Amino acid sequence: MKRPVLFVILALVVATLILLIGRNPPDLDGLRSQIAEIGQWRADQPLLVAGLFFLAYVGVTALSLPLAAWMTLAAGALFGFGWGLVIVSFASTIGATIAFLAARFLLRDWVQARFGARMAAIDEGMARDGAFYLFTLRLIPAVPFFAVNLLMGLTAIPALRFYWVSQIGMLAGTAAYVNAGTQLAQLDSLKGIISAPLLVSFVLLGIFPWIAKLVVGLIRRRRVYARWTRPARYDRNLIVIGAGAAGLVSAYIGAAVKAKVTLIEGHRMGGDCLNYGCVPSKALIKSAKIAHQMRNADHYGLMATVPGFSFARVMERIHRVIADVAPHDSIERYEGLGVEVLTGHARLIDPWTVEITAADGSTQRLSARAIILATGAAPFVPPLPGIDDVGYVTSDTLWDRFATLDAAPKRLVVLGGGPIGSELAQSFARLGSSVTQIEMAPRIMIREDEEVSALAKAALEADGVTVLTGHKALSCGVTDGEKWIEVEAGGERSRIVFDEMIAAVGRSPRLKGYGLEELGIPVKRVIETNEYLETLYPNIYAAGDVAGPYQFTHTAAHQAWFASVNALFGTFKRFKADYRVIPWATFLDPEVARVGLNEQEAREQGIAHEVTRFPMDDLDRAIADGTTAGFVKVLTVPGRDRILGVTIVGAHAGDLLAEYVLAMKHGLGLNKILGTIHTYPTLAEANKYAAGEWKRAHVNPAALRILERFHAWRRG
Repeated sequence: MKRPVLFVILALVVATLILLIGRNPPDLDGLRSQIAEIGQWRADQPLLVAGLFFLAYVGVTALSLPLAAWMTLAAGALFGFGWGLVIVSFASTIGATIAFLAARFLLRDWVQARFGARMAAIDEGMARDGAFYLFTLRLIPAVPFFAVNLLMGLTAIPALRFYWVSQIGMLAGTAAYVNAGTQLAQLDSLKGIISAPLLVSFVLLGIFPWIAKLVVGLIRRRRVYARWTRPARYDRNLIVIGAGAAGLVSAYIGAAVKAKVTLIEGHRMGGDCLNYGCVPSKALIKSAKIAHQMRNADHYGLMATVPGFSFARVMERIHRVIADVAPHDSIERYEGLGVEVLTGHARLIDPWTVEITAADGSTQRLSARAIILATGAAPFVPPLPGIDDVGYVTSDTLWDRFATLDAAPKRLVVLGGGPIGSELAQSFARLGSSVTQIEMAPRIMIREDEEVSALAKAALEADGVTVLTGHKALSCGVTDGEKWIEVEAGGERSRIVFDEMIAAVGRSPRLKGYGLEELGIPVKRVIETNEYLETLYPNIYAAGDVAGPYQFTHTAAHQAWFASVNALFGTFKRFKADYRVIPWATFLDPEVARVGLNEQEAREQGIAHEVTRFPMDDLDRAIADGTTAGFVKVLTVPGRDRILGVTIVGAHAGDLLAEYVLAMKHGLGLNKILGTIHTYPTLAEANKYAAGEWKRAHVNPAALRILERFHAWRRG
């Protein structure tokens, strides 16, 4: 806090100087008198006068005093146009850079701590276009000189870049004033220096870099498309490849605005979420949770019992749930919305043409003005020696493979300690499997705070899962008919025998076979896109898992809006994909849900924060439900109620998080949540009580002492 205080003191000193100058403001007659007095001294000692004038000019501009215009006129009168321009140009730029560096030293850390998320977006823009912004501002006289210096100091623009752009950008205005100074005797007022035509010229110079940037963009676009022949007309407005979350939303939006849209899917409508991920896993979790509650019914005053069930019927229910949800994503529904749905493998032939190969080998080609790649992701299988020999399932294949089993696997190994691996490990343990979970990292759910990882591990172990963190899988094999996996931890190796193994170590985007290589579309783990989700070719977009940076169904749908709107209307208006408020949840028992920063990320990024906690075991509804494990943890800007991030661990955490997502999205702080009525008794009250904990921690003790005395006085 010392630096902002120092800045305030300095600002008060400058304000005092400005006030003193304002009491006796300079004018042309006074300036002519001063020039006459200095003229003889300059004739005798030109270098000394020039040096002192230079230093004085640097000081005036560094302190942002309202004398720069008058001193520029004086420079022209004293030194002539050439030397006057040199002196003023360098002195003003050096002074501006000193003010810039002072603002950076005194205020930047404080601003970053209070507005870290917003400043990150500004810094990103400055890194990309900072020189253009600064050059434009320097050429527009209406923009205060000192304001540009101070505001730029709060950004991440390099000091050297600030200097040379300012030197060039201020040259035209400086020349106009220095030239006017050479004609000081004929000047009647300052109004004659900057005429309307000259102002227009400055503005045109200011926007020239942006025009140049637009022209360069058009040239680059022409080069990208140079080796391709654009169709004279298009068969479709939009072609969407992939019918998962991103593809379905893209096609829906296109059809809703009456575009002619074709949706191409090579396997199953609904993609991974419907067929292999969100839907079947949550159906499995529900069955496993009921089995767990039956075993622990005595906790609720009932008779505990070992659940009798058919594993085959559990799997049958999962497939029934998939079938019940499937109409929402079906071909029939989308054709009813006006989307043409084609089944087959799609491949890009050129930037506008897609070839579709049907199951019978027949092909057809369609052209479109815009194309969206929404090909999704597939489970990554670690290249362990012998893994193919022992056999394995993934989150994609286990639903069909395990549907043939009469009972849950007796001995199950789960490779991976992320959300998918943890959910599956707990569920199968609750359904009777002896589960060993292997994670190479020092803890499971490594992206969450350590206490969250510890709580998740404790929950898994309470259900009988053997959680092996810090264990690296080395190889697999079969000995005497038994499958095994060898792991290493702390330099020691051991073998774990199993009947079935689930590989759940992550997912990789589907990138092969779609013509990306032939078109030269850059790929780095995911398809490279800009902030508008455009690929190398501005008419080809990517959305969902194949584009990153998140692999969530709701994020894929979120990206699909930007991709489809930009694809259809980007000629007139484009929208940058917004990732500022992305929630996610892991559906363990208790659930783990998060939005924004957690503690470990805030520390890693150097973002100042306060932590407010509310434990679930202090919530009436959680006590009544027997779901007291967990907490609400809120990160806020120090001293303010602005939310930086929230982590909730507990029953229905994914649902409880929605209130914080809304608050962060629309800039609502904890005071707004505290002032909102929450139904009693509900789990949602935890959000209000967390806000209350923050409020209590920020009550002013002095104000409380005054109130105590006030009430004592009222009692007489």
